[in-house]
Amino acid sequence: MLYRILRHTIIGLALCITPYTTLYAEPTSQALPVFSRIYDPKRNPIDDGNEALAIAKRTNRKVLIEVGGDWCAWCHKLDKFIHSHPQLKKDFFNAFVLLKVNVSEENNNQEFLKVFPPAYGYPHMYVTDHQGRILESKDTADFLDNKRYSIEKFYEFINRWKSK
Repeated sequence: MLYRILRHTIIGLALCITPYTTLYAEPTSQALPVFSRIYDPKRNPIDDGNEALAIAKRTNRKVLIEVGGDWCAWCHKLDKFIHSHPQLKKDFFNAFVLLKVNVSEENNNQEFLKVFPPAYGYPHMYVTDHQGRILESKDTADFLDNKRYSIEKFYEFINRWKSK
């Protein structure tokens, strides 16, 4: 009987601790929620957004909504850039809960995006607080230096929004 109680207590603690450690540990593709890893036209960004807001509130981070799609070459370059710089990736995911929202012919997620300022290119980013208030609309071209993403410009952005 005591064994069963201890076992359930340990499992319960593991389930409570796991979301916190996976969010603040070295971010891996497997540790991130699906909505932080892929643009999926079948996903519901309102449901995903509510989950992202809950995580942001619990972990004292901002939500970064990245609008784009698998068709977008610059979206793939942005992913590759972030994932090829381990410290930047860690700092990025410690500052933000990333919510990728698909825009494509298959699903433009117009209902979700109608409350945001228009995006004139992709990928486009919106920063919100954990209550969903829009804090910034960001053209990712602002991160470019000589047609390449700049670590320095990303750190300026991260440092402006990370929790103190």
